[in-house]
Amino acid sequence: MKAKKHLGQNFLENKETLYKILESANITKNDHVIEIGPGHGVLTRELLQRAKKVTAIELDGDLIPTLKKKFPNLELLHQDALTVTPPSTPYKLVANIPYYITSPIINHFLRHQKQNHRPTQMTLLVQHEVAQKIYAKSGDLNVLAIDVQVFGKPKLVAKIPPSHFNPPPKVDSAIINIEVTAPLVEDAAIDKFFALIHKGFAHKRKKLSSNLGIREDVLKALGLSPNIRAQELSIGDWTHLYAVVYNTT
Repeated sequence: MKAKKHLGQNFLENKETLYKILESANITKNDHVIEIGPGHGVLTRELLQRAKKVTAIELDGDLIPTLKKKFPNLELLHQDALTVTPPSTPYKLVANIPYYITSPIINHFLRHQKQNHRPTQMTLLVQHEVAQKIYAKSGDLNVLAIDVQVFGKPKLVAKIPPSHFNPPPKVDSAIINIEVTAPLVEDAAIDKFFALIHKGFAHKRKKLSSNLGIREDVLKALGLSPNIRAQELSIGDWTHLYAVVYNTT
């Protein structure tokens, strides 16, 4: 079946990349795996052989009948992944996701869920440039990096060329693995914390004190330069700043 451009479909066809995803995900017979966008079922077939249970979420209704026929033991949801409520029991997320919903997917399964509904691990095939942003280090952070690193430890597994897909995307891809841990911010504080982050990054060229509307001596008290900009802070700096701004210390 031909890929649908409006759904951002690029079907993985390369076995080398397929096995890199599987190796990175480290699936065992005790695992429940949620796969987003099974497509033609190339990855799905391998997951079913390795995991205790696989739940696949597919938005494209034209793919559903074939997937049901191929994999009768697959739990298949014809649904938008962004509307799915994840289980409260442990699961791993594995996905070759359309590039245009990478950030929404990450936020839906991490920021927008309570601790017992988040995956224990995420293995994603994403645009290489996005993978680099997720993996950014202190001193060059961005909102997406913080979105991920507050909830876990990302690892860039491999860079993947366009030729491994049908149709080939116009950019390189990458496999990333995120080991999800307890968040650095309490669940009850997450919305306020990220509101502060977005405000701080609203104008990247401006000083952080100007973006947040705080006195420079607040930054000095945290050991930060009064001229510092949002991207120069570490995630630890952000959590300390949040505690001061909202008087949670």
